[in-house]
Amino acid sequence: MKLKDIMAAVERVAPLALQDDYDNAGLQVGDREMEVTGVLVCLDVTEAILDEAIARKCNVIVSHHPLIFRPLRRIAGDSYQERVVIKAILSGVAIYSAHTNLDNAAGGVNYKIASLLGLKDLQWLQPKGEIAGVSCGSGVVGVLPQPEAEDAFLARVKAIFGVDCLLHNATKGRQIQRVALCGGAGAFLLRDAVAAGADCFITGEMHYHDYFGHEPWITGSDDLLLVETGHYQSEQYTKDLLRDLLAEVPGLRIEMTELNTNPIQYM
Repeated sequence: MKLKDIMAAVERVAPLALQDDYDNAGLQVGDREMEVTGVLVCLDVTEAILDEAIARKCNVIVSHHPLIFRPLRRIAGDSYQERVVIKAILSGVAIYSAHTNLDNAAGGVNYKIASLLGLKDLQWLQPKGEIAGVSCGSGVVGVLPQPEAEDAFLARVKAIFGVDCLLHNATKGRQIQRVALCGGAGAFLLRDAVAAGADCFITGEMHYHDYFGHEPWITGSDDLLLVETGHYQSEQYTKDLLRDLLAEVPGLRIEMTELNTNPIQYM
């Protein structure tokens, strides 16, 4: 099969038209007509990931986070992005990324997180209608089959996402059943989580001041359990989602990265 077949398998669920204006999802490096020997699936594209792809004889890397997010003014090897571009071209490795188009798609990143938590009856926090024939939006809210004590719920979130240090606001003996979430940097949806009547809002990263409940626009947030898992941790299962989408391509060899690309360490 060809690279364009790989791209089509992902874009059937997450068309590029769904990506946010600031994003740069899609083909980063490579020729759509090239023959594919194997695909390495990852969250981030780094020099180590490229070396892994070459060692495992995969000439395509499919990632969630784009290698080229901001425009490159030169390709001179002065940054890891520039070095990866140079080596990928010289090694014949293509790089394709499904980022906010996969975040915003029904059945995408946030649906995957919701399924891990056992949420049902999902609705968008910020619906965007239908684009390219696909229902889309930002963040989701759903319900647990039964209410959970917040301490038990926090412990379950920590275990599911393998979090070394789970950040949250003060516990108050809340019962958690209606849960809003957004993978990655989802602080912009906090107001929507409050409006949706959520008992809890989970995201990868938030700002310090988001934890305060006195701002006029977030009146009542003191009754909302805020949970911050870490950006990498919240989106790590996107690799499984991408693998499942690519499995629709007959005969494609799919390899999952064995590297943890989280740049943040914990003591």
